[in-house]
Parts: sequence; structure tokens; C-alpha cells
Amino acid sequence: MKNLLTIFAFVATMIMGVQTSSAQQLSQDQNRPEVKAKTETANLTEALGLNGDQSRAVFRAFVAKEVGYQKNVDGKDTKSAAVIAEKKKLDDQLKEAMKKTLTADQYAKWLKMNN
Repeated sequence: MKNLLTIFAFVATMIMGVQTSSAQQLSQDQNRPEVKAKTETANLTEALGLNGDQSRAVFRAFVAKEVGYQKNVDGKDTKSAAVIAEKKKLDDQLKEAMKKTLTADQYAKWLKMNN
């Protein structure tokens, strides 16, 4: 009976260890839209001096762009008319979101940074 409890405790510990290592792997995945958006938002916050509300809105805009790119642009023929149109649409949506969120001076600086 004591051996059975020991084996059960060992198995439970191993299962918890596997779940923890899997969760850490997911949080460090650099291809996730949230990770890319967080990096870009941090850079813009520092460069443009964004406040908290602006940072949150910019983060959401970048996540939406990255998700759209992953669904409709990445891994597809970049010379296809449909892909080009989708990419332009996503870029225009990002520009509109940035224009609404940033001040005129910040928006002008952001446009210079992107071109």
C-alpha cells in the first residue's frame, strides 16, 4: 500500500512538472501576436512618450494587425492580388487606429519611424 502511494505521488509530481514546462514554453513563444505587439508597443511607448491609455490602444491595434497578418498574409503568395489587398487593408486599419489614438505630433513621428 505504501509503494502504491509513493508511485501515485511520483506520477502526480511528474504530471505537474510537464504542465509547468509547457506553460512556460507557450509564454515565451515569439511568434504569438501578443508577444510581437507587446514589443512594438514598448518601443513606441519609449520613443513617443505614450500614456497608459494610448499604450493599451496601440497594443490592441498591433494585436489586431498581427492576427490579421497571420490569418491572411503570412505563408501565402505575396504577389497575389488578394494578399496585397488584405495587407493594405490591415495596414490602413492600423494607421486609422494610430491616428485616433496618438496626438498629431506623435502620429507624425510614428509615420517617420515607419517610412
